[in-house]
Amino acid sequence: MKNMGAIMKQMQQLQARAEETQAKLAATEITGSAGGGSVQVTLNGKGEMRRVKIDPGAMGGPADLEIVEDLIVAAFNDAKAKADAHAQQEMGKLTAGLPLPPGFKLPI
Repeated sequence: MKNMGAIMKQMQQLQARAEETQAKLAATEITGSAGGGSVQVTLNGKGEMRRVKIDPGAMGGPADLEIVEDLIVAAFNDAKAKADAHAQQEMGKLTAGLPLPPGFKLPI
């Protein structure tokens, strides 16, 4: 039973580190862009949108509205992909060295 106690303690430490990592991710800002930087979307590391910035030069008139809308979607997707990769990298640090089977995901 000593091993079970050690495993439980290790899991508690992992949970605490996971909570710290989640807080760190919430504070991290990642920006994606589209249209040569004319549209930028900033997310936190958890993928929540924080800011949208549109270069006034991107809006030439009503005909450009659809283009700018498409650029916002592209910039969001760019930022979301970066945020997801960053979050995966940070969470991967938590499980480094643990004897987990390949593909095992912790419910954290």
